Amino acid sequence: MSQAEPAPEAPSEFEGPSKTRRKKDMQALQDLGAQLVELSPERLAKVPLPDSLAIAVQEARRITSHEGRRRQMQYIGKLMRGVDPAPIQAMLDVFAGVSKEEVARQHRLERLRQDLLADEGLLHRIATTWPGADLQHLRVLRRNALKEKEQGKPPRAFRELFKALRDLDAGPEDDHEEPDA
Repeated sequence: MSQAEPAPEAPSEFEGPSKTRRKKDMQALQDLGAQLVELSPERLAKVPLPDSLAIAVQEARRITSHEGRRRQMQYIGKLMRGVDPAPIQAMLDVFAGVSKEEVARQHRLERLRQDLLADEGLLHRIATTWPGADLQHLRVLRRNALKEKEQGKPPRAFRELFKALRDLDAGPEDDHEEPDA
């Protein structure tokens, strides 16, 4: 009698990611939820969240008990599973300054500041780009930044000039072009 060969196994159906992968994904969502809890109320308002998740995040801020907070964070992670995390992560990246768009914006503003320091005539182009710009304030900041550089002082006005340009750029007029240098 010949020995019976075992029947070839049918190819197993792919059941999706492994248990370890699912756990890592859930932990990543819970970590994303923890970042939301740490945001200031102003920044949190800018993040696109469903109402249930926004309420859970606000509740987590209120909880001081370690175990209660841990359980609330798990609940936030559970709610995060039903939400597309990409827009949330994109907004957090913008807040952290790591998004490509935000980095490009920062570089554009730095170039604008350098060009303004090199040529005061750029103020007229800034005035046409941002009609509400306080040119007198920008002129004073420019003059003070140049004095600081000349005297070897800390760059306080240099930084303030960047902040003023950033505030202008973030203003309500988003349909502007960068002034040519």
